[in-house]
Amino acid sequence: MAEMNEEVKSGVFSEVTFEENAGTIRDNTLPTKVGFWQKFKAFWLQEIDWNKEIKVVLTPKQQKIEDEINAFLHQEITWEKIHDFLFQEISFGKKK
Repeated sequence: MAEMNEEVKSGVFSEVTFEENAGTIRDNTLPTKVGFWQKFKAFWLQEIDWNKEIKVVLTPKQQKIEDEINAFLHQEITWEKIHDFLFQEISFGKKK
């Protein structure tokens, strides 16, 4: 690297060289804290084996709710049920 007392030609140093790792700290003993974005990136970019079976285990309460949702979604819908729903009596406020 050029020193201050070297010969100056036309207002610049005659030769300026930089070390390859100038300005970087390469100390593996420094403590590192894993932040949110490092965890997010590690999770998001992880390798996934798409042929592996995924098993989901539900608690009894979750299983009951899942069964109720399935029963609702897979119920038989008829025009009579639609008609009864659309033309049901609707009351506003208290009945006297």
